[in-house]
Amino acid sequence: MTASKKDLNRRQAASDYLALFYPFHYRVGFAVEKALRGNTLTQHQTVILWIIHSEGGSSASMRRKDIETRITAWFDLTSSAVSKALRSLAREDLRLLSITEDPRSGREKLVTLTREGERHIEAMVQRSEDVILRIIENMSPEEIRSGIRMLSRIVDETLRLENRQD
Repeated sequence: MTASKKDLNRRQAASDYLALFYPFHYRVGFAVEKALRGNTLTQHQTVILWIIHSEGGSSASMRRKDIETRITAWFDLTSSAVSKALRSLAREDLRLLSITEDPRSGREKLVTLTREGERHIEAMVQRSEDVILRIIENMSPEEIRSGIRMLSRIVDETLRLENRQD
């Protein structure tokens, strides 16, 4: 295959991927996000919990400013809106987070999933897996494996590009 034909195929593939952006990001992504959210949390609260779950490591905790950096990359939120969402997740009726002084810096807060928060995350995962199971129920095992491989590669390549821009 000549270089120009290969480039043309990649250009068409880029166009085909872009055509899938809306249905995948908004339709599929929002269906999974709705399952994650359940009936009790706002979108911002859900994203905060998912950020801590995904990036908080074995301690299931993160510095407040790191949470703010991650969530404001997705949403146009003020620092006070992030604080309000964090406080709401820590308040008495939810108790999904604890907010304490970071031992490394008296000016910084450490946000940690409580045991109740961990149980809530487990329920979020279960609801979302149930939605995904319904989405893939008519796919063959090979389609499922290929889809997972493809999405994993797309994530890896996106991260590679983000790291090159830093």
